Amino acid sequence: MSEAWSAAFAALFDGRLALAAAVTAAAGVMRGFAGFGTAITLAPVFSLLWTPAVGVPTMLLMEALIGSQLLIGSWKHVNRRVAFPMAFAACALVPAGAWILFATDPVTLTRAMGVLVLLFGGLLASGWRYRGARPLPLNIAVGALAGVLKGSTGMSGPPVILYLLAGTEAAHEHRANLILFFAVLGLVALLPPLLAGLFTIEVLVRVAVLTPWLLLFVRIGAALFGRIGERGFRRVAYALLVVVGLAALLG
Repeated sequence: MSEAWSAAFAALFDGRLALAAAVTAAAGVMRGFAGFGTAITLAPVFSLLWTPAVGVPTMLLMEALIGSQLLIGSWKHVNRRVAFPMAFAACALVPAGAWILFATDPVTLTRAMGVLVLLFGGLLASGWRYRGARPLPLNIAVGALAGVLKGSTGMSGPPVILYLLAGTEAAHEHRANLILFFAVLGLVALLPPLLAGLFTIEVLVRVAVLTPWLLLFVRIGAALFGRIGERGFRRVAYALLVVVGLAALLG
């Protein structure tokens, strides 16, 4: 067993690790500042570097480990009427998405992630948001779509973020709702890859190396929340999404 771990660590330290670390740092700052950004940034890059069967489980485990760090401070701002039904619906549909992950060609899935990231980044940058009411059936539908995306690509964010960032709620409520949603869903999303045996030594080594690095930059992003201009931050975040999407699509 020790030889297997040693071999996995030795295999990790190549040029791809430096790129993974750089993108992980950017994703951590975005997650700490805005409450989202980990999966939408890391899943396509990790999948491109290591295939979806390795990259998605790595990202899922890293995201689950950091979710509770932000939830403690934001719990009091959560809109439970909206966030809880979305989270429960998403959890119920994760297995359906996991089936897509297991059944789809890795190259096709990685390129689909790139398309999703580009569409999401474009919609965010355009300023489009859902402006209607938030009835329970719609909350459940958005959560269900997010669950399918979480299980298949590791990225539940696009429909939820576009939906929750609408309206006149304060920024701290948007952020708290996103943090709660991703924290709950992140734990449930671990079950399909766990049952399928995808948490291999190769995955666990990547998680052990990159999670402390991610936690550091999540805290940096959280410290920046409210201290720097949101408009400037969003421009940088949108540019990062475009780069990640193009890399996954063309890589």
